[in-house]
Parts: sequence; C-alpha cells; structure tokens
Amino acid sequence: MAEKNTANIGFEKQIWDAACVLWGHIPAAEYRKVIIGLIFLRYISNAFERRYNELVEEGDGFEDDRDAFTMENVFFVPNEARWNTIASAAHTAEIGTVIDNAMRAIEKENVSLKNVLSKNYASPDLDKRVLGDVVDLFTNMSMGDTEESKDLLGRTYEYCIAQFAAYEGVKGGEFYTPSSIVKTIVAVLKPFNNCRVYEPTCDSGGLLAQTQSYPQPSRIPT
Repeated sequence: MAEKNTANIGFEKQIWDAACVLWGHIPAAEYRKVIIGLIFLRYISNAFERRYNELVEEGDGFEDDRDAFTMENVFFVPNEARWNTIASAAHTAEIGTVIDNAMRAIEKENVSLKNVLSKNYASPDLDKRVLGDVVDLFTNMSMGDTEESKDLLGRTYEYCIAQFAAYEGVKGGEFYTPSSIVKTIVAVLKPFNNCRVYEPTCDSGGLLAQTQSYPQPSRIPT
C-alpha cells in the first residue's frame, strides 16, 4: 500500500482494499466513482441512524419526521436507501439496481442533491460479485473517527485520487495536484472570512477544499 497522504481520514486501508477488489474489473479512472458513491451512502446512513436513535430516545415521535433530520443538517434517508438495505442485497444479482435506486430515493427526499449522485451501479460493465465484495468491505468499515469531520467526502476523494495517481500514473490521477502544492497556493492567496474563491479549472476541487480549511474565524463561501 502506498504511503498515506495528508488526507488522514481514518479508514484509508478499507478504501484501498475496496480499490484492490475492483482492480482489473473496471478502468482505473472509474474506481473512485464507485468508491466515493458507496462511502457517501454509508456515511449518510450512519448519520441518519445516529439521529434516528436520538429521536427515539427523546420519545416525542419525531423519528420519521424529515424536518427533525434536516434541522440538524442530516440528510433524510428513506428505507430503501439505508445501508442495511444495501448490505442485505450485497450478494444478489440486483445489487447494482438496489444502489442506483438508493441514489434516486435520496435525491427525491433531498432536493439539493437532485441529479448529483452517480447512478451507474447497474451497468453491465461492473461485475456484481465484485460490487458485492466492495459493499461488504464498507459494511465492516468503522466510521467512528469521522463523526466530527467537516469534509469527509472531499478528503476521501483526495486520498483516492492520490493513490490512483501513484499506482496508475496520469491515467489514474490525471486531475490530481499534490496537496502540498495546493496548500502552498492557498497560503499565498491567504483567503479571508466572507471572501469568494474562484477556481476556473476546478478538476477535483482540491483548492476549494483546502481554502475551506485555511485558518480563519469561520468558513468561506465558495
């Protein structure tokens, strides 16, 4: 396994294990699309379940109230998109369709995500047995260290493309700029509170993500 990069998100090994399961089954450039989508589903399900259990403990009957989740900046996850539904279908021929339907259900319940999520898991080019093995890896993945993360998905993406770049050269990481260079650029820019940052060639968005993390009293709109 390649040396960790500065993403340090806490479950790098599981992510790279998932990439290795996919190795040779799909083009390297597609790995991150499969993995990032599954991590997104796993993460929002985790957050949803945590909030759901809190509401059950409060005993006011709001555990199925969508607003009780969104008010805490938690995506409402319908039953067909919850991770236990996906995990239970991991080793069925329909796993790709189950994941695509989960993405559609989340977009329907959360309008800010409309037409954003990847829905290509049912593609005949993606081996469903391999996909099921990747789902198993994420089912067994502990996300306990990520609950306070402000940019889990962004840092996960950064980690993935760094690894793919290392193993596949430009074909696997053609849009990757090392984080040390990005941090240097951000330090030169010195973004301040309430300023706007424009990146004309956004690529994977690393500059914007690092701008958000630049030391300051509060986050910057981008």
